[in-house]
Amino acid sequence: MMSSTVWIILAGAFMTYLTRVGGHIIISRFEYIHPRIQAGLDAVPAAVLTTIVAPAVYNGGPAEWGAIIIAGLAGLYLSLLPMVIIGTSALILARAFLGV
Repeated sequence: MMSSTVWIILAGAFMTYLTRVGGHIIISRFEYIHPRIQAGLDAVPAAVLTTIVAPAVYNGGPAEWGAIIIAGLAGLYLSLLPMVIIGTSALILARAFLGV
């Protein structure tokens, strides 16, 4: 018998899948996407990343501040995924060495 935690995780995964597929189905019905809508859709990943990172930096300490600086510098030269990997790695290392 599966626990309620497993059911919650599965339900969350299913709902996430439905929102992604639903968005794709809706957008695919349009022959033309206005440039402003495309610009808004392109901004979503950065906006989501900001809502996750900003509270941690605001409430964080030296480890979080150092990691965001390193990730920001990486973001000047790399795409989003490598920047996230570098920033996360920097945070893990900073927390390990600073004992936070």
